[in-house]
Amino acid sequence: MTAAEKLPSRIRVSLGSAIVIGLLKGKLDAKPTTTYLMTYRKGKCSANCGFCPQARESHGRADMLSRVSWPVFLTEQVFDGIENAVESGRVKRVCVQALNYPEVFNDLRAIVKAIYQRVGVPISISCQPLNSENLRRLAEAGAERIGIPLDAATEELFNKVKGVVAGGPYNWKRQFDLLNEAVDIFGKGKVSTHLIVGLGETEKEMVHAIQTCVYMGVLPALFAFTPISGTALENEAQPSIERYRRIQIARHLIVHGIARYENMRFDKEGNIQDFSVDKKALWQIAQTGEPFRTSGCPNCNRPYYNEKPSGPIFNYPKDLTEKELLTVRKQLGFHGA
Repeated sequence: MTAAEKLPSRIRVSLGSAIVIGLLKGKLDAKPTTTYLMTYRKGKCSANCGFCPQARESHGRADMLSRVSWPVFLTEQVFDGIENAVESGRVKRVCVQALNYPEVFNDLRAIVKAIYQRVGVPISISCQPLNSENLRRLAEAGAERIGIPLDAATEELFNKVKGVVAGGPYNWKRQFDLLNEAVDIFGKGKVSTHLIVGLGETEKEMVHAIQTCVYMGVLPALFAFTPISGTALENEAQPSIERYRRIQIARHLIVHGIARYENMRFDKEGNIQDFSVDKKALWQIAQTGEPFRTSGCPNCNRPYYNEKPSGPIFNYPKDLTEKELLTVRKQLGFHGA
């Protein structure tokens, strides 16, 4: 390994993941089946996303991302834990999240390469690569999938929360160019993006963004906006659970090729009126609970990333119970086939 590829001595691990791989002790209502890592540096990210406690101008805690705390550990200690957890079947995937800072690409590549060579577990990356060459080098290092977040459903909101208006480095068109380049390198279905419901978009705008991603061969994963203390958007509200459920249904239908945005109907305010699917079929799909599970890479369940365990639960981290299915049906206004 060259000097540029030197493995960072420390790395952040989500609290739940740290418990699962044996670094900390604690009880978990839902265990993460993916080990979530985050690159470590002293100080904040050089970007300035309005919803993120890691943002350059955020006054939030440096060990937080969304609602989750990410303590720091020695990298080799973390890799030991991952190896044991993979061998025992407790962990099915590793996801490496990256802050923005000058050396981040070298850190990312070294982390991915070391995990791949040592454990051989499927590896996902969530980052902001600078160019297609970086994408290729991450794939060569062992990354199986990559996520490049859009976060916002429209260009105007993108600029407001993470682009030029927010004082961030990101460009709407460039994000789409990178997503297309990533699909060329990793393949259709192996590239994902994050979309955050509740940044000011209409349901119609969010469903259009989901459909656009699917047409590109990009898998859209849904998050609910979560106000975090110290961030620019700390005083904004989460989306209503009813609205989030409708968008989850729409996403499921589009991702699985059951319906398309073009055939759905929306009211004047942009709210979903008709999914363009037979009511009986829609009922049967809702009954599975699958649309309401955490969306993203295989074996990614992100327990309580957007919510408190006491609820309301936006993304369920495991199969829904009969009681939870009943709650979801009420939220959607479904009363039977």
